[in-house]
Amino acid sequence: MDEIEEIKIQKQYIEKVANLNENKNLKYTILTMGCQLNENDSEKICGMLEEMGYIKTEKIEEANLAIFNTCCVRENAEERLFGKIGELKNLKEKNNLIIAIGGCMMQEEHILDKIKKSFSYVDIVFGTHTLHKLPEDIFKVLESQKKIKDVIDIDGNVYEDLPIKRESKIQANVTIMYGCNNFCSYCIVPYVRGRERSRKPKDIIKEVRELASQGYKEIMLLGQNVNSYLRSEMEAIKQGTLKNEDGDYKEINSFAKLLREINKIDGIERIRFISPHPKDFTLDVIEAIADCEKVCKFVHLPLQSGSTNLLKVMNRKYTKEQYLELVEKMREKIPNIKFSTDIIVGFAGETEEDFEDTLDVVRKVNFEQVFMFIYSRRVGTPGDKMPNQIPEEIKHKRFDRLKELVEKQIAENNKEYIGTTQRILVEGKSKNNEKMLTGRTESNKVVVFEGDENLINSIIDIKIVEDHMWYFKGEI
Repeated sequence: MDEIEEIKIQKQYIEKVANLNENKNLKYTILTMGCQLNENDSEKICGMLEEMGYIKTEKIEEANLAIFNTCCVRENAEERLFGKIGELKNLKEKNNLIIAIGGCMMQEEHILDKIKKSFSYVDIVFGTHTLHKLPEDIFKVLESQKKIKDVIDIDGNVYEDLPIKRESKIQANVTIMYGCNNFCSYCIVPYVRGRERSRKPKDIIKEVRELASQGYKEIMLLGQNVNSYLRSEMEAIKQGTLKNEDGDYKEINSFAKLLREINKIDGIERIRFISPHPKDFTLDVIEAIADCEKVCKFVHLPLQSGSTNLLKVMNRKYTKEQYLELVEKMREKIPNIKFSTDIIVGFAGETEEDFEDTLDVVRKVNFEQVFMFIYSRRVGTPGDKMPNQIPEEIKHKRFDRLKELVEKQIAENNKEYIGTTQRILVEGKSKNNEKMLTGRTESNKVVVFEGDENLINSIIDIKIVEDHMWYFKGEI
C-alpha cells in the first residue's frame, strides 16, 4: 500500500472515531518531551485528535484520552515518563481513560519491556514510524478494548496531508526530512527515527505557501541534519534505484536551493532552520544564507566538543580546526552572522585537556546561546559501552565551569544590543506580565515591551533599553 492510500484509510478511521465520539464532549491531554521535531509530531497528533472529536485540556483529571509523545535523548525523560504513567492508574478506572504512548522512546526494546511488565494498563504504544496510524489504533481500542502495540523497526515512509493543529498563529515548524545517517556514538536518534528520508520539495513549498496564506510570518525548517536534505535521494537517482519520473527534484535538489525557493514566498518574513551538521555545511548553503534576505543570519551550529580527539570518538567527522575554519568562512561571507551551539560535557574518556579545548572554542566563537548538556548514557549506543566513563562529580564541575564562561560571554554580548533598534517578531503577551508583550530578535533574543495587543503577529522596530541577562526590555 502506498503512502497516499494509507492516509486515505486513516482519514476514514478519523471519521469512524468522530462518529463514535459525537456529542460526548470527550477531552484529551498531551505531554510532549524532547525536540522541535517532537513538537511538530505532537501538532499532527493534536490535529488528528481534534478531527476525531476530542477537545484539548490541560487538566489531566478531565481527560478521556492521555497521549505521551516521548524523547529518548536523555535518561531523565524515562524517569519522568514512568512517573507520569504511574499517576494515571487511578484516573484510568475513574474516567475510563485511554492511555497512549508514542515517540522515540517506544522504539527502544527495554522501554517496551518495562511498559509491558510494570504498566500493563497502557492501551496504545506507537512508534516514530506509525504516528499516522493513531486514528486506527484509537478506533480498535474503542471497538474491542484490546491493547495495541504498533511499533515497526523499518525506516518508515514519508506521509503527507496529515491534519495539524499548530500552537502558534505566527510561527510554524515545517519538517523537511526524517531520520539520520550519522550515528554519533552518544546518540540514539538514528536507531529510533531510522535513516534519512526527505520530503519532496513540492510538498514543502505547498505547505509553506499555505502557511503564508494563513498569516504565518516565520518558518522553522526541521530535520536531524537539514543540510543533507535530499542527499540520499540524489544518490539513489544517480544509482538508478529512485526514478525522478515527475521531475520532483528537477528544480530543487539541495538544501541551498530549498532555502532560495522558500525565500521567494510572499508573506513569509523569517526563515530559520535546525539542525545542520558542521561536516555537511557546504558553500552553497552559506551563500544562500548570505543572499536570502528572509533567512535569519543566526545559525545553530552544534559543536558537542571542542576536542579533535573526542570528536573522533564521538564519530562527528570534523576536527576542532575544521569547525573554527567553518565559522570564519561563514563570518567572511555573512559579516553580521551570529551562532548558537550544543555542547556535551563529560562524554566517555573526556580528559581535562579535551575539556579545555571545548572552552577554547567557546572563547573563540563567542556564541550567542549555548545549550549545555551533561552526558547521559543511552542503552544501545556505542558510547554506553565505552570504558573511561566520567564520574558524575567531575561532569558537574566541568559543566559549572562552562556555564560560568558562557554566562560571562552572554553578559558582554548583551551590552552590544543596548540602544540599538531591533526587528522584533511579536509573539504574544509575556507569560510573566500580561501587561507586556514579548517577541524575538533575528538572533533569537527575547524582548519584552509595552504595546497594544494588535501588534501581536507582526514584525516591528523596538529599541533595546535594558538587559536582564536572558531577556531584554525594549520600547517601541
